Amino acid sequence: MSGKKKLLDIVRDKIRFKHYSLSTEKTYVHWIKHYILFHNKKHPVEMGKNEIEEYLTFLATNKKVSPTTQNQAFAAILFLYREILGVDISEWNIQALRAHERKHIPVVLTKDEVQKVLHNLNGTYKLMVTLMYGCGLRMSELLNLRVKDIDFGFDKIYIWNSKSLKDRTIPLPLKLKDELRIQIKQVQDIHNVDIQGGFGNVYIPFALSKKYKDSSTKSQLKQASHFAYI
Repeated sequence: MSGKKKLLDIVRDKIRFKHYSLSTEKTYVHWIKHYILFHNKKHPVEMGKNEIEEYLTFLATNKKVSPTTQNQAFAAILFLYREILGVDISEWNIQALRAHERKHIPVVLTKDEVQKVLHNLNGTYKLMVTLMYGCGLRMSELLNLRVKDIDFGFDKIYIWNSKSLKDRTIPLPLKLKDELRIQIKQVQDIHNVDIQGGFGNVYIPFALSKKYKDSSTKSQLKQASHFAYI
């Protein structure tokens, strides 16, 4: 058990060293752990092509996962062997049964339908959905948006470490400026109350939380709290 835990800790450290997102870390650790448990806690060093094929086939036939989910599991295993164990399995020619991919016709809402959805929302949820729709944000990008990323002076929103670790800027909808300022004030008030009660921590990426141990609750970082804090 201790050996498995040590391996997963090494995986986490490597993922953070490469500055992958927190969601990628959770996904990779989950599938690596599931892969090891599937083979009765056998160490990956003792497993190879056959075990990988057996596991991926199991996901497709028994678990009936989607192609995207199976690809996630395969990517996690590739990371484990290549980055942690130093084994290049790209030449192993993995021949697992692939999950069947269904092609769907995309469903796109009309402007009237979008307005009806927004009309039935209120408060923070309406602001969040409007921001996603108006700025073309992914849900993860919206939830990770921090107050410091909203530039009211130049009317821009900064998206950091998005998909493929790319940064970009997008125009800030002028109609939402006042609503965003109200939201920020509400978040600051709640954050202050939480800090006084011993709570109110914000996520600090990479090793900054170790370097600045009290940084997640310091008052000067209130501006860095998540937009969707409440």
